Amino acid sequence: MNPIIEIDNVSFSYSHVPVVRDINLVIHEGEFLGVIGPNAGGKSTLLKLILGLLRPDAGEITVFGKSPDKGRSRIGYVPQYPAFSRDFPINVCDVVLLGRLGETRWYGGYTQEDREIAMDALKAVEIDNIWNQSIDSLSGGQLQRMLIARALASKPEILILDEPTANIDVRAEEDIFALLKQYNDHMTIIVVSHDIGFISGYVGRVACLNQTLLCHTTSEINGKTIEELYGAPVRMIQHAH
Repeated sequence: MNPIIEIDNVSFSYSHVPVVRDINLVIHEGEFLGVIGPNAGGKSTLLKLILGLLRPDAGEITVFGKSPDKGRSRIGYVPQYPAFSRDFPINVCDVVLLGRLGETRWYGGYTQEDREIAMDALKAVEIDNIWNQSIDSLSGGQLQRMLIARALASKPEILILDEPTANIDVRAEEDIFALLKQYNDHMTIIVVSHDIGFISGYVGRVACLNQTLLCHTTSEINGKTIEELYGAPVRMIQHAH
């Protein structure tokens, strides 16, 4: 598999407070990588470094062999559950069309092709039937699907999602991860999640991040690994239904 993101000995601080230290990670084409770790462990910061929204204090990051700010046009990004006002007067399709900005012409509005791509993205996440609804009418699961569709509308080769299933119910979480698994057939996916047990059924590797980073295959993740990562005792519970 070809390496498409390479992180070499990267460190970053906010106002001299270390957030990530000496990070080394290679992500290959076609991977489904999970990123886990405690709050303030550096997960969102790592994503912003990959996207070129932050610059490392030390080390180097390349995306498709280029600097992140030049390679990010090939990345779709779904941020953490949004806190924006839901009464903003915009409908679902218009939000998804925002994913075409930078991909379409710079004057004269969206093209017919842009609108077809947006509708295809809505069909892919199975909410094309609500394309004209106002966003204030959406459930949490529908809102997340809309944001994924917006990212897909840019036709990315890498999809990065920062806790895409926070604040939604388990059924919606299962549906979204099943959708991501399908897209992993032709797209590299990086997903941040707190639900360690759940994502292990989908991802191939898990990057454990608490300022420093270690990567494991899913089969290597156990109670001791999690205790060391979170710094607290963990109880493993088996559910039988």
